[in-house]
Amino acid sequence: MTSPFVRRRRLATELRTLREEKGMTAGRLSQLLHQSRMKVSRLENAHIRPDLAEIMKILDLLGVTGDKWNEVVRVARDAAERGWWDSFGEAMGPRQRLYADLESGASAIQEYNQAAIPGVLQTPDFTWGLVELDRAEGPLRYVPERMAQARLQRQRAVLRQDGPTYDIVLDEVVVRRLTVPAAVLRAQLHHLIEVVSAEPGVTVQVLPLDARVEGGLLPKSTFALYTFPDPEDPRLAVVDTAVTDLVHTDPCELARYTGHYERLRKSSLSPADSLALLGKIAEELTDQAGPQS
Repeated sequence: MTSPFVRRRRLATELRTLREEKGMTAGRLSQLLHQSRMKVSRLENAHIRPDLAEIMKILDLLGVTGDKWNEVVRVARDAAERGWWDSFGEAMGPRQRLYADLESGASAIQEYNQAAIPGVLQTPDFTWGLVELDRAEGPLRYVPERMAQARLQRQRAVLRQDGPTYDIVLDEVVVRRLTVPAAVLRAQLHHLIEVVSAEPGVTVQVLPLDARVEGGLLPKSTFALYTFPDPEDPRLAVVDTAVTDLVHTDPCELARYTGHYERLRKSSLSPADSLALLGKIAEELTDQAGPQS
């Protein structure tokens, strides 16, 4: 399906542009709609799911007709769709809901992760290990059991036969410093190797601890780039911060993160050497975890 989140942002841009071209203020449009100024603002900033009948009324008020009317209504219809993640509500966590939405419509994902194994490649035990680390920092913003279920659903969605290509640069710091139990991390690394080896659309490159990244500053956090099949849908950079995810569509911001990713990729080990290193680290963990049963 098409990502409703992406289509809401595209719809917001269309509505704002059409209103400004008409020379109408948001306040005047809200009066004609018999809605609050805040409602129009939230629509034009993609903060709410659109009501299709209301969008059609806006287009009529702005004098939009013909192909343009049909195009905007189509975008609005997609923007109003609900995905499987909506059945989880806030229980899966707002950040994971965003990822699931974007993954549903992406044709390509490029990710740099300096904090954890990417969610769609995690084992259940590793996910629960992260939950315990998260719990140690304060109250959780999700229901762990539902979050874990949703993560498995994301894995099925991304790794489906016609799913997006998924290229990951994984910082070696993740497997050297993250304090999940050694046995859990060892099993996770073996699982990661198995999935990447079996899935032609998934690649992992490890950025070694001693790598030198030439040509610019280092990224300050984990981030992902999403590309969509429709060229009219904006490419996105989603940046992971301590408390939320920031979504960037501005061309200059996208260029910065694209540059970050390319420099990191070039400084990383090849896919084959990366899997070999992960396997070596897994074996090093054997002494800490005890022999496999």
